Amino acid sequence: MHLERLTFILEAVGQMGEASVADICAHSDLPKPTAYRLVQDLVTAGLLEPVARGRFVIGSRLKRIAHRDHSDRVLLDVIAPVLKQAAATHGTAFFVSRLRGKSVEIIHVETPDTGVSYLHPGLGKRPLHACSCSKAVAAVSPDLQLTQDVKGRLKAYTEFTLTKVEDLEKEFEVIRARGYAECVEEIERGMCSVAAALGDTGPGATLSIGATGSVRVFTPVFRQKIGQDITHIAQRLSASLGWSDDKLRDQVG
Repeated sequence: MHLERLTFILEAVGQMGEASVADICAHSDLPKPTAYRLVQDLVTAGLLEPVARGRFVIGSRLKRIAHRDHSDRVLLDVIAPVLKQAAATHGTAFFVSRLRGKSVEIIHVETPDTGVSYLHPGLGKRPLHACSCSKAVAAVSPDLQLTQDVKGRLKAYTEFTLTKVEDLEKEFEVIRARGYAECVEEIERGMCSVAAALGDTGPGATLSIGATGSVRVFTPVFRQKIGQDITHIAQRLSASLGWSDDKLRDQVG
């Protein structure tokens, strides 16, 4: 029943183009307090947006969902071949990660076919404070950035893991400035990774690509070089997926 009411409100606003709570009530049996509460829930979720005079329109989040297929399958059709080429070029494993809810997880990995030794990062969720793929996304996603509420609750996976909120905030600033994130033995001894988000806003800010390898290979010089390469690849992928600023404005406008 609750979902049906929310769906009805979205349908009503979508058909009218712009509607007030009174308009919604006039076309349904919803009491005004209930309609108002449900509308506020939809606004909070980004599915509706308020406009002047207490009226509401379909929100940018719902427009993005409706106007473009952002499924893993469709995205990987574009991203996977590019990462395959990057893995062959650099001789190391490349991955793509995606924000799901409040966590980031690696959803696909490409490895080199050269027979040279490489480290596979595995699939699945990664901690926001101790992995380059997560930190790259968190740095451009205000809702994910860690607050004092988690003080003292960040797990130290190794002696190199950052567990203080202040230190992480400083690192996020560095990530935003240089365009990519690093993880140097923070989640597992001997293992490093470098990652960059596909954008600062919109769908690109929910995805990151990166590379991983041993600390022996991922020296500071190598991390800087591959970090710059990954940033450029991320920018090209963002453009290929139609997430340039102009196109993004068209999607959400």
